[in-house]
Amino acid sequence: MSWPAPVTLRGANVTVEPLRIDHHDGLVGVVEDGELWNLWYTKIPRPDGVRADIERRLGLQAKGSMLPFVVIDNARGRVAGATSYMNIDADNRRVEIGSTWYAASAQRTPINTECKHLLLAHAFETLGCLAVEFRTHVVNQQSRRAIERLGAKLDGILRNHMIQPNGTLRDTCVYSIIASEWPTVRAHLDWQMRKPRA
Repeated sequence: MSWPAPVTLRGANVTVEPLRIDHHDGLVGVVEDGELWNLWYTKIPRPDGVRADIERRLGLQAKGSMLPFVVIDNARGRVAGATSYMNIDADNRRVEIGSTWYAASAQRTPINTECKHLLLAHAFETLGCLAVEFRTHVVNQQSRRAIERLGAKLDGILRNHMIQPNGTLRDTCVYSIIASEWPTVRAHLDWQMRKPRA
């Protein structure tokens, strides 16, 4: 059996469910909400490239290196984004949570916090992960702040790590949460989700 196995995770605000080809139209709506493909420092498909991106993710799942999900906004009953367990290392019980993007209208809402809470809880409490990584472009301050708000620590920066679609070189910030930190991170995320929003 593959590790990790596909799973659906349900919270108050979001449901995280395994990616399927029939999520295509919902994900097209996500990338169109804010023209996400114009963000030069990350790789988000144009509307006409969403099917190929779904097929790419499902192909990586078949090889055992990715478990892709869509994020459903429970209140609206529609797809709000995509995310994945990726760079899966079953032997060392490590995953990265990445390839994450949300519709502009879902950003700065409780959706991302609860999605990460569900994925982290499953990783540490069910899968027995020793560590969960997050990676982002050094210039993506919004993503870096969101990762740091989760309680992840910066492990380091991989310089000239990737060639971007526009030909620029990406320096990648690598963050992680380790198993011993999870109880504190979980308490912090529980508080984040309970506190009143301004």
